[in-house]
Amino acid sequence: MTTSLTIVSVLPELLGTNGDAANARVLRRRAEWAGFEANVVEVRSAADLPAVVDAVVVGSGTDGDLATARDILATMTTEFRTWSTGGVPILAVGTGWELLSWGIEQADGPVIEGLGLVAGRAVPRTERVTDDLVVKTKYGRLIGFENHARDYVGAEGSPLGRVLSGTGNGAGFEGLVMGEFFGTHLHGPVLARNPQFADHLLEIMAARHGASYRRGEDAIFADEMAKAARNQIAVRLGQAPE
Repeated sequence: MTTSLTIVSVLPELLGTNGDAANARVLRRRAEWAGFEANVVEVRSAADLPAVVDAVVVGSGTDGDLATARDILATMTTEFRTWSTGGVPILAVGTGWELLSWGIEQADGPVIEGLGLVAGRAVPRTERVTDDLVVKTKYGRLIGFENHARDYVGAEGSPLGRVLSGTGNGAGFEGLVMGEFFGTHLHGPVLARNPQFADHLLEIMAARHGASYRRGEDAIFADEMAKAARNQIAVRLGQAPE
């Protein structure tokens, strides 16, 4: 019997500014290439939530939409906590990650209270960071584009990795990992540029069904393209190619 996987994409319009909502489609396609059935459910309100969830993707949005996005996410707080404690992988990027934290301090606006799902908060930087970001992680070297006006402080979990080039959280490290929650500033979308990271999430998803994930043969060509793109950026930044 074929294992079926359900991937939730939360607020894909409000929180898809940098193409991050496409991370859900990357998971679906790689799952299909590996022989699983997979579908993406776009969730715009709590009423859209499916009964079974195998992964959650939360992208990044503009500061002008922070309060609106937070208010909608707040109606799903119970579900987020259930997913987090139940081992469902959650990938949150940029402001989506910030909204799931203790809160967001804005340089010229009110504090946006977060859902408190993960420890830490976002604090203003003196200047916005817009540059390529290279991070050494246990999932391999991850490369993406960072575009944020805030650092992240007070994280009690492990960082996603150590910054080799760029800014990340602002203290030499990037991202946050707490259980199966993964927060990051990496855009690209991150799973398309770094399929090895996507495969780690898929391994978690499959294991929850008692199944094993192996990269499908159809993924090889796409992965070589992603590797070439990563290497082009790495070399330009003075990093060794893979």
